[in-house]
Formats: sequence, structure tokens, C-alpha cells
Amino acid sequence: MRIPAHSVCTAIRDDIVAGVYERGSRLTEELLARRYGVSRVPVREALRTLEAEGFVVTRRHAGACVAEPTEQEAADLLEMRGLLEPLGASRAAQRRTEAHLKVLRGLVRLGQERARRGGSEDLRSLGGWFHETLAQACGSHALSSTLTRLRHKIAWMYTVEAPADPVESWAEHGAIVDAVARGDGERARALTALHTERAAAVHRLRFVGGGGAERVRTSQHAVNMSGRRH
Repeated sequence: MRIPAHSVCTAIRDDIVAGVYERGSRLTEELLARRYGVSRVPVREALRTLEAEGFVVTRRHAGACVAEPTEQEAADLLEMRGLLEPLGASRAAQRRTEAHLKVLRGLVRLGQERARRGGSEDLRSLGGWFHETLAQACGSHALSSTLTRLRHKIAWMYTVEAPADPVESWAEHGAIVDAVARGDGERARALTALHTERAAAVHRLRFVGGGGAERVRTSQHAVNMSGRRH
């Protein structure tokens, strides 16, 4: 069964983020098509999308290659997130639905429970879902999609240490949701700005000077799988 181009794009992007394809390595259509069990057409479309997102570059005589971001480019991403996530939270305070609030509150409850018990992997996943949902609640496809792309690229370029006090971190999530629920855009913006600033402090570059410091060679994807989560 043929996989839609967007699913191939997700698979390749996730494998780039995981380090399956090293920075600077070639991405040939033939090998990618064989790896994911598809024709070359959706692979070609996926590579165009990934080039627009900054994960792939096209080089003369080499074709598509994994991009090699600089340390400055990586730092810029954290700065951009520090500006856009508070904006998204402020918009969410005015545009969120009851469904968004229900999901956000449920994630906060789970996060607070897990934080008290310990378990950083669960908390990292829950935190990702929290910020994804908060971005969706802003009511702007352009803003939410930009934040999603930022999170993908930051996950590619950085490792994230567990916060010193996970309970306090999830209390911050809860305070943001309270502000969003009350429609207090300014407080939601201020709380998110502070939370994002603290989160940036535990990000550590995966590479120095464009070289791959961490190399993960085992794909997290089985081939020919549909319904991948973005």
C-alpha cells in the first residue's frame, strides 16, 4: 500500500531528528524509497518539504543532504520559541475551546502526578503534548504550525536535561492553563515567557561546529507504516 507523501515526510523528519541520518549525509531518492517501502514520487515531495523546513539542503553534484546547522542557528531557534510561545499562549487565552481546556487540564493532572512519582521520559512526552495542545489552542494555523516546526528542529539540535524540580515545572504548566481558562492573555503570555526561559536553560547542543556529536543509527520507524503522529 502506497504511503501518502506527508507520512513519508514525517518518517524521514523523525529519523533525521533521531540521528539515523547524520548531518551532511546524502539522502538519495532510491534508497529512501526502498527504506520506507514507497515509490520515489512521495520521497521527492517529502524532500522538498523538508528542505523548506530547513532539515535538508540540495548541494551541487551531491543532491539532497541532511542540513548542517550552526550553533548560531540553533541559538536562534530557542530565541524564536521564546518569543512565539508566549504569543501563542496569549492568543489561546482568547481563542481556546472547552475541548482544548479539557485536554490541557488532563495533561497537567497527569504531569503533576508523574512529577511527584518521578519518571523523566513520561514527563518529557507529556510536556511535548502540552505545548502542542497549547499551540493548537491559539486559533492560528500559521502560528501553531510554526511552533511545531520549531519544536522538531530544537529536538534535532538539542538534548534536554530533566528540570531540577519537575513538580515546580508542572506547577508552571498549571498556572498557564489557569490564565488561559480565565481569558487573561497578558498573564498567560508572562507565565509562558518565564517558563520558556527556564526551559531553555536545560537545553544542551547535540553538536559543536556543525559536526554530529550524537549518532543514532537505528531507525525508530518500521517501513510502510501509516498514521504517524506529527
